[in-house]
Amino acid sequence: MIAILGGLGAAACWAAANLASSRSSRLIGASSTVAWMMVVGLAVTTPFALISGPLPLITPTLAVWLVASGLGGVIGLLLVYRGLRIGKIGVVLALASTEGAIAALMSVVAGETLTLSSAVVLGVIAIGVVTVALAGGAAEPAPADGDAGPKTGLSLERRAALFGAGAAIAFGFSIYGTAMAGKSLPLVLAVMPARVVGVGIVFIPMAFARRLRMTRRAVPFVVIVGLGEVLGNASYILGSRDSIAIASVLASQFAAFAAVAAFFLFHERLSLPQRSGFVAIAVGVAVLTVVRG
Repeated sequence: MIAILGGLGAAACWAAANLASSRSSRLIGASSTVAWMMVVGLAVTTPFALISGPLPLITPTLAVWLVASGLGGVIGLLLVYRGLRIGKIGVVLALASTEGAIAALMSVVAGETLTLSSAVVLGVIAIGVVTVALAGGAAEPAPADGDAGPKTGLSLERRAALFGAGAAIAFGFSIYGTAMAGKSLPLVLAVMPARVVGVGIVFIPMAFARRLRMTRRAVPFVVIVGLGEVLGNASYILGSRDSIAIASVLASQFAAFAAVAAFFLFHERLSLPQRSGFVAIAVGVAVLTVVRG
């Protein structure tokens, strides 16, 4: 049950963060959004880290997980936010949400065991997530300011999809590394690597180069992104301590959650396959709760 609640909590927080980032990225750019949300996240977590007790011994293995968590998270965010600037929210997040399947596969390869019933239900949920998020229409037009980059022979939709796919790979390594680090570190320390790496390799260089952008309209969105990422990672770590595979797949529902919210907030229409995917997700989560309960 902890893995289920932790995964769903992460999905809700990450969905909110991605919806907010789709707005802030169009206002100030993807790189500036990542830079500022990392500062927000680090500001929120640092006071708790200072009172969390002494830092455990950093072994070579733990160092690898911390690097994977931090670097993968930052690269994934840069890619997905760029995709959100030029593509439809559902399509980009659908591809990015396959991070859960990647992390789940890594955990099974590493030795985590799943019952046949749990594996089948997770497969149904994963199919539902991708169906909900990917069964959409054409991409939104690129922003007028040209921040999406120079036009190429690729359509905006395909470019957005490539960003989403790249983000999935980076996120897959990141959330698996986060889960493994969370087994050895206090919760607050386990969510900090991406924040530290992001400030170090994105915020500081952009500040020195005077490339950071911020507008009054973007401030609340950036704050939501920063808080959503921190809370989502914390919820995911709690769930992954029970089962990395289950928490990862359920956390990937952020794409489905975002697709529903985008329907109400931004009037992105839901197709019949998407509605069918929601039914599959709801039934799958209910069955998984019974199986794991």
